[in-house]
Amino acid sequence: MAPNFPIGTRVRLISRPPYFKTADPMPMLRPPDLIKIGEEGIVMDRRPGDYWVIRFNRGAVLLEAQYLELAPPVFPESEG
Repeated sequence: MAPNFPIGTRVRLISRPPYFKTADPMPMLRPPDLIKIGEEGIVMDRRPGDYWVIRFNRGAVLLEAQYLELAPPVFPESEG
């Protein structure tokens, strides 16, 4: 069973697919070096076929859960 990522959750790319498919109304294929391994993005939506829409700095792409993991939470540094 594929993991369930809540909308708005930060995820990290752990491996690259052979190509990226944009999450546009008319998707385009992009090269695999578009997004670096370890880059973090935000879950925007879930699509049929167990695809997730992830917003990275370089755009929103469709990815399967096998390429993603939850990113550790970022805590703001406390002033003390």
